[in-house]
Amino acid sequence: MTFFHQLNDAPEKELVPGIYGKLAHTDGMSILHARIEKDAVLPEHQHPHEQITNIISGELEMTIGGETKICRPGDVITIPGNVPHSARALTEVKVIDAFQPVREDYKAL
Repeated sequence: MTFFHQLNDAPEKELVPGIYGKLAHTDGMSILHARIEKDAVLPEHQHPHEQITNIISGELEMTIGGETKICRPGDVITIPGNVPHSARALTEVKVIDAFQPVREDYKAL
């Protein structure tokens, strides 16, 4: 079993147009380091996973359950499972997302 991983060695995958990520998984959770191009849009969607988004750099307009806010570095966003959410990058953005349980759909990428 491998306990230590090097993010630089992980392949970057395009999740949706303009949103790229590097992923790490355990049996129970997934972590996504995402790079989002300016003006990229994450269409409204929902999933059963709980999600925590940490804004590392840039400005990201997020809408969660009908509430919209511009999120900046240091902001932490919690999204319960099955709540509709979307995002639009106002600048180039970097985020770290945590999902629980594991995102099997992301493991398949």
